Amino acid sequence: MGSFFIVVIYSIVLYLGFSAIIFTLNRLFSINIEGKIYYYMSLFVFVVFMPSMFLAKIPYNNCDFSKTEYPKALKILLLYIIIPLVTIYTAILYAYFIKILVTRNWPEGLVSHLVLWYSTIAVGIIFFIYPLVNKNKLAKIFTFWFPKIIIPLMIMMFISIGIRIREYGITENRYFVFVLGLWVLGIMIYFSTAKKLKNIIIPISLSIIALNSVFGPLSSFSISKYSQNKRFEKILIRNNMLIDEKIVRSKTKISEKNRTETSMILSYFKDKHSLNDVKYLPENFKIDDMEKIFGFSYTHAIYGKREYFHFTTNGSKKPIEINGYDYLINMNSLTNDTVKFGDSKEISYDMDGKLLKICDSGSIIYEKNIEEYAEAVFNKYKNSSDSSEINIENMTFEDENEKVKIKFCLLYTSDAADEAR
Repeated sequence: MGSFFIVVIYSIVLYLGFSAIIFTLNRLFSINIEGKIYYYMSLFVFVVFMPSMFLAKIPYNNCDFSKTEYPKALKILLLYIIIPLVTIYTAILYAYFIKILVTRNWPEGLVSHLVLWYSTIAVGIIFFIYPLVNKNKLAKIFTFWFPKIIIPLMIMMFISIGIRIREYGITENRYFVFVLGLWVLGIMIYFSTAKKLKNIIIPISLSIIALNSVFGPLSSFSISKYSQNKRFEKILIRNNMLIDEKIVRSKTKISEKNRTETSMILSYFKDKHSLNDVKYLPENFKIDDMEKIFGFSYTHAIYGKREYFHFTTNGSKKPIEINGYDYLINMNSLTNDTVKFGDSKEISYDMDGKLLKICDSGSIIYEKNIEEYAEAVFNKYKNSSDSSEINIENMTFEDENEKVKIKFCLLYTSDAADEAR
């Protein structure tokens, strides 16, 4: 058990360390590393590294365990720190559950994550304290009651993720949330009903689930592609756009919801897999061909009354022309701060108000709300299929007055101009 605990700690530290390095490189040097690298890295650490390291620590057949004692530090940590915290968290979730039932306002994306990670940690706690069940009253009470108490919360989680799957289909993220939730629920039911418990069922079942999720016809990749293809097919049939297994332009106007869903499905395959995996698309199809094939252009997703987007530049790959200017200042160093330059000048940027200000000897000589530049980029590229990355020339703006001349080179802008750099 001590070896397993060490392996888990090592794996978590390794993953968080690599994630921090990649995140820092991405933000400081604008390398534009794709987000899916975190997913592949987690697969390597938790599917390859962690099981290999754990198996390497399995003792030989003739090892003597008669003098092995449960680590005191681990016992104190689990019984007198973690279990009370989990108990408090459980009470909070039940209070939140009651609020949902009273208000009938179901927060679709929040509940599943609130319950899932907490319940997964709870399984780990049960695994580690199980050897103490016959020796410690608190461990016995927790192991007996907690699996029964958490089941209603698990049902609430499945309702929440079910709403998302019904509306948007299965993706890799939803697949793992759902499958991990099923595993946790199965473990809790097992500990609630079995008369003779075997703690080894936890790591064995988790290993089977992990392997099945990555390889084979029931893997996250296979199920996600199948689900999104079925969703795509339903949209085509609903709008009479599928004849003899070929896409035809609709004779009627397609609703904005269907245009957006079609665009998001194609964007999902383009980013996560390949457009060749989409059924019914013509050979060598590109998203720029949507107008010709579907009769409408790429449409960005709209949530509520907000349109969400993310534009970034490939400026990190090209030199930026600064001829005719005296200073080059990175706005990341200006966030809610002031930077002095020259003999008496200083520049500041209020991130909340999107206001850039330059002063000379305490007097304002230039002031600009740069949100209008972000809005200009959005208005120009909001219907472009490849809007996620555009040339730096199209994200560059110039402005001047009688005292200063400025060139703005936006590296990225997102969320309806809520954020610009």
